[in-house]
Amino acid sequence: MKRAIIIFLTIMTFGGTSVNAFAFPGFGKTAKWKEEVLLHDGSKIVVERWQKHGGRHEIGQEPGVSDQSISFTIPRTKKIVTWKDNYSEEIGRSNFIAVALHILNSTPYIITTPRLCLSYNKWGRPNPPYVILKYDGSIWKRIELSELPKEVKKINLVIETQGSDEEELVSQKLVSAEKVKELNSSLLRDHEQYREIIRVPLKPGSLGVSCPDWGSPRYISPKAPFPILPKSNGTGK
Repeated sequence: MKRAIIIFLTIMTFGGTSVNAFAFPGFGKTAKWKEEVLLHDGSKIVVERWQKHGGRHEIGQEPGVSDQSISFTIPRTKKIVTWKDNYSEEIGRSNFIAVALHILNSTPYIITTPRLCLSYNKWGRPNPPYVILKYDGSIWKRIELSELPKEVKKINLVIETQGSDEEELVSQKLVSAEKVKELNSSLLRDHEQYREIIRVPLKPGSLGVSCPDWGSPRYISPKAPFPILPKSNGTGK
C-alpha cells in the first residue's frame, strides 16, 4: 500500500521574529550584476542591477522577483541615483519589469512594463503597456507617455532576468550592450513593445494588453486613471 507524503510548513516565532522551518527553493535568493546601457545619443553608462526572489508563486516553481533596484551615475552631474521597485502586497511581488533607462539633460527616465496581470490592472491598464518614471532630483514620479522625450526610443535593459538568464547575467563581470540586445532578441517576435518604445496603442488582445479587467476588489483597476508612484518605490541619493 502506497503511503501519502505530506509536507508541513511550520512557522516558529522567537522574540517576534518568524522563522520558516521549511523554505521553498530560491525563496530569498538575491542576484547582482553590472549592465552596459546604450543611451539615445550613442553614449553608454554602466548600471548596477539587484534583485531578490520571493512573494507569491506556484508550488514547485522558483519564486519571482519580489524586490529590485537599478543604480547609476548621471554622467554630467556625477550624481548617484537609485531606482527601487519594492514588494507590493496587492500583487504579491514587485510591480514592474524594467525595459529601458535613458538620461536627457541630466534627467533620468526609466521605462517599465507592469509585471503580470495584477500589476497591469493596478497601474490603470496602460496601452501601450508602459509605466514611465521620471527622476525629479529627489524622487521618482510617474509621467504620461506623451511627456517622455521623443528621442527616447531604444529598449536597452535586459528584460528577462530570471532562471538561466539570471545565472548568465551574474556570471559575467559586465553585461555588454551587445549582450543585452542578444538576450532580448528572443522576445522581439511576439512582443512589439520590446522592439522599441512604441507610441501608439497595441491592438486588443496583443501580448502586453490582453489581461482581463476583473471586477472583484482584488483585481479591479484603480479609480484614479493616473496613479503616482508611491515614494517608497523610488528613492534617489
